[in-house]
Amino acid sequence: MTLEQTSLDQQQSLIIHSDQLPDFFLTAQAEAAAQWDSLELPIIERMRYKKWPLFTQTITSTRTRQPANPLDDVTLDLLSNDEVAARIIHYGNETYLDYIAQDLADKGVIIQDLFTALVDHPALVQKHLFSTLAPLEDKINAYHTAYMNGGLFIYIPKNVEIKLPIETVLVQDSRDELAFNKHILIVSEQNSQLTYLERSATVGDHANSATLLTEVVASAGAQVKFVAMDALGESTCAFVRRHGITYDDANIEWAAAAMNQGNTILDTYTELKGQGSASNTNIISIANGKQTQMVNTGLLNVGHHSAANIFQHGVILDQARLSFNGIGQIVKDAKGADAQQESRLMMLSQESRGDTNPILYIDEFEVTAGHAASVGQVDPEQLYYLMSRGLSQTDAEYLLIRGFLGQVIQTIPSMQIRQQMVEMIDNKLQLFHPGNL
Repeated sequence: MTLEQTSLDQQQSLIIHSDQLPDFFLTAQAEAAAQWDSLELPIIERMRYKKWPLFTQTITSTRTRQPANPLDDVTLDLLSNDEVAARIIHYGNETYLDYIAQDLADKGVIIQDLFTALVDHPALVQKHLFSTLAPLEDKINAYHTAYMNGGLFIYIPKNVEIKLPIETVLVQDSRDELAFNKHILIVSEQNSQLTYLERSATVGDHANSATLLTEVVASAGAQVKFVAMDALGESTCAFVRRHGITYDDANIEWAAAAMNQGNTILDTYTELKGQGSASNTNIISIANGKQTQMVNTGLLNVGHHSAANIFQHGVILDQARLSFNGIGQIVKDAKGADAQQESRLMMLSQESRGDTNPILYIDEFEVTAGHAASVGQVDPEQLYYLMSRGLSQTDAEYLLIRGFLGQVIQTIPSMQIRQQMVEMIDNKLQLFHPGNL
């Protein structure tokens, strides 16, 4: 497997010392560095995380240990064997372009690490960067902007349809103290289509933080499928934020498996700005051990006849805590809008804690909206039925969990990624029922 390496070591110094990066970005970083510590944390309903160690690393305090082989066993486990349009690997502070189809460049598609794109395409990046995540909006955004040490820029021109997925692997290098603040910017122009696959993992067990921020801009008629499998390590405290905006008749489909081992906030938000635009957010999560996970999902209906749906299912093991917020807002004059949400949690331990918090804000009469939420244990009647057919209690619980989470898994386009999700579920359940599955 041949790699084209783009080193971010030099680009880190460019952030601080060089005038090659555009002024708008340097100014944004300088303002964020000066103000982040005085800004407030974003308000997450039913979640207190002020004491979480999210701001322990800065670029100036980090050390870089380049992997002897970026395609080590951990990275190879994350790579799919499916055919892809492009594959990008982020390993610590390094970015490796593993593969990109030749016809993409011929069509005007841009896939670059973010700092290179800032130098090569400053006007294009400036038009869209920070359009859904303002640098000074809160403490998370400002810290991330000030100490950003990697990222990716994907640009799909008008009327270009990419049939194969674009695959990104994010490997956090926690063998040393090292910031992991990555920014992904995806721009899908008018009537374009793409599928983006992202997977994350951690190497090493040093206690590091991570801020992974993503912006998705779907222009009129664009169709974007965003698939993520988050699996950062137990020693990582993470804030994962994915925000998107849809214009007329555009669509963003979010599908995520929130499987980090450490304390995590996953914040997903879509503004349906255009008429007839749509967005579905499908999330599964398993919390185990003593970890805390918060899944905070918001949808804002602005355009006429915009349609939004939140579908969240989670399983809680051991002494873990898992909370689902589902927030739907329909603004005034968003006539014909539709906002639906469902959040359900299954608890497999008496010591676990689960919360679902459905919220609807509606400022228009001619709309439809609804919500469903539940927190409970395995259905005893379903469990009895399966056990009456000869299954053990452990196997019966496993089948019920698989069915409970399966609707999100089936939205994943890659068979291998679906299998990896199932294996990840199995690994978490093995910790709960060692040796039985």
